[in-house]
Amino acid sequence: MSANPIYHLKDAYFFEVPKPLWPRNWKTLDEVPAFLTAAHPEITDVAEFNDAMAGKILIPQPFATLESLYSTKSGFGISKYMILELVVAGLLYLLFTRLARVLSSGAAPRGWFANMFESMVLFVRDQIARPAIDSHDDHGDHGDHGTHGDAAHGDAAHGAGDHGHGGHEQAAPAHATLAHHEGDRFVPLLLTLFFFILGCNLLGMVPWAGSPTASFAVTLALAAVTLATVVFAGMMKFGFVGFFLNQVPSMDLPLPLAIILKPMIFAIEMGGLCIKHGILAIRLLANMVAGHLVLLGIMGLITTAATYSMGMWATVTGISVVSCTLFSVLELFVAFLQAYIFTFLSALFIGAAVHQH
Repeated sequence: MSANPIYHLKDAYFFEVPKPLWPRNWKTLDEVPAFLTAAHPEITDVAEFNDAMAGKILIPQPFATLESLYSTKSGFGISKYMILELVVAGLLYLLFTRLARVLSSGAAPRGWFANMFESMVLFVRDQIARPAIDSHDDHGDHGDHGTHGDAAHGDAAHGAGDHGHGGHEQAAPAHATLAHHEGDRFVPLLLTLFFFILGCNLLGMVPWAGSPTASFAVTLALAAVTLATVVFAGMMKFGFVGFFLNQVPSMDLPLPLAIILKPMIFAIEMGGLCIKHGILAIRLLANMVAGHLVLLGIMGLITTAATYSMGMWATVTGISVVSCTLFSVLELFVAFLQAYIFTFLSALFIGAAVHQH
């Protein structure tokens, strides 16, 4: 967890690091960036600016003019979260490029790296994508797949035995027992969402970094990816008009009643489509921000206790450190849980879009 959880709540244009490592050494006020002097006209001494900016690494802004450390005056600002997201994307590329090389040979995975990541990939495919997106008929087939496969295998063996005795039955081809899983074509997207969100969440456990998923802009963009997938997948399945018609559940209504009710139901369903994706973004944001705020509150008790006796300060400090340690373990669990929930709900929304209501 970052030493300054409050910074996670804003789209900062700087990185916070330990002060001794990056002290500022401006010689005159003319060297201080204009947006800093404009934002703090009360500071007239360069030494005060050096002290205020000690421990802050300003991000170069070639495409924007900053108004403050947290907002742009004009242009396209490069924020801390943008850089951290690129770091996560780069790490995922390196990890899964290596994993792909390991698994492309077709041999059984060896070592902790290949086994751990392969198990996570299979979890997303078998426990999220297929159950949520496959049709009900497919689910039935999948549930009986082992039985039917064994039966087919037994029949094939029986046929082969009969053939050996002069019979005319032949063994069924090996691929006859393979089932089609409609959810498999969405597995790459769901894997990307799961591991990207997980990586962003885990960055919140790294000191002086921060969790990009504690920014509403990030979670809203992730939810927009899911919404776009829902719309395009539904249109590819039912057509442009068919997708919107599919939003209204099939009902046998008299024509006068259908003329009144179906437009109302359509409006409600379209509104619900947008609302549930908005809630998808807010859910992830709220859970990540809540952990930072709780840790900030617990650590703030130490500062409050310092105004009292030394005994009070020592007691509160001990309790706060233990509490923050235990809560950080809970935060680690929440990082995995929220990545799973976001991916699972995305799969449910996609599944609802590609099947007839």
